[in-house]
Amino acid sequence: MTMLAERPTTTFPFPDDTTAPAPAEWRGLERDGVRLLVAAPDGVRHARFRNIADHLSPGDLVVVNDSVTEARQLDADMVGRGRVVLHLAQRLDAGWAVEIRSAPDASRSVLDAAEGDVVVTAGLRVTLVEPYPDGRPSSPTGEGNRLWRAEVTGDVDAELARSGRPIAYGYLDRRYPLDAYQTVFGHRPGSAEMPSAARPFTHPLVTELVTRGIQIAPVTLHTGVSSQEAGEAPGAEWFEVSETTARLVEQTRYAGGRIVAAGTTVTRALESAVVPATGAVRAASGWTDRVVTPANPPYVVNGLITGWHDPQASHLLLVEAVAGPELTQAAYDAAVAEGYLWHEFGDSALLLP
Repeated sequence: MTMLAERPTTTFPFPDDTTAPAPAEWRGLERDGVRLLVAAPDGVRHARFRNIADHLSPGDLVVVNDSVTEARQLDADMVGRGRVVLHLAQRLDAGWAVEIRSAPDASRSVLDAAEGDVVVTAGLRVTLVEPYPDGRPSSPTGEGNRLWRAEVTGDVDAELARSGRPIAYGYLDRRYPLDAYQTVFGHRPGSAEMPSAARPFTHPLVTELVTRGIQIAPVTLHTGVSSQEAGEAPGAEWFEVSETTARLVEQTRYAGGRIVAAGTTVTRALESAVVPATGAVRAASGWTDRVVTPANPPYVVNGLITGWHDPQASHLLLVEAVAGPELTQAAYDAAVAEGYLWHEFGDSALLLP
């Protein structure tokens, strides 16, 4: 697994006690009732996500991910080792990329698996072939490996339909149904984890944005698992930017509007469709290993809707690349001070450098 030479400059105490334990609807809120921190050069403001249109302008383009979250977590047995949790992280051209995590709540990676180890569920036999993606152990300390290329025997779709559940980790207060992990934009199945930045959008909010002259366009990026070690680069993910969306992006840029990405997944997809020689977005699809960082900054994205990321996460580098280190630091300082909620069901930020 590739390790990033860069590290985020944003520093903050990780707020363990402010992780969102449940979706907004299970906490007495509407989806768009989560908090929204708006950070711009003129300061930081606090709002609710349902008010996001007040902080955008006619002519802006909000780009969203239309990928659907699949139920990719399974209870399993590691032969000779006992109970584990299996994450089917990515469908590959041949086989799967998988992650083995501790039972019962997937709270930590199992790093001491080895080539040839076998993991079984009721209907699948999963044989670990080599570390994914490049055959080298992915632990930053070199003490083990997190992701594996695996051969899978059995009907994966049938097993997921029968026994799969959404990928979740130990910080939630209970398991939630797959519907809780979908956004209003999703219609193309393929993500291992929810493209969570767009979760607070609702149909009435989308209607309001459009009626106020703020356009919305889709891209697709099928997400892998988000449980990277600190400093670990995100793995390759499948994306598609359509001709229609590429044209809207270019028209918006020409007219002086902002390209506001709803999440790091959208940023990665759009920036993977840029023609470097011209800086223009063109229709594109396939596997991308594009990593947006301050040293490899975005060409087109100049606004970001996002959740809150852990210290030293690669996603935080992307945030700094879009928003700049000073604005990112100001946003995180304010979020920590005001008790914003972290992780996929938490609060949101709108960063407008």
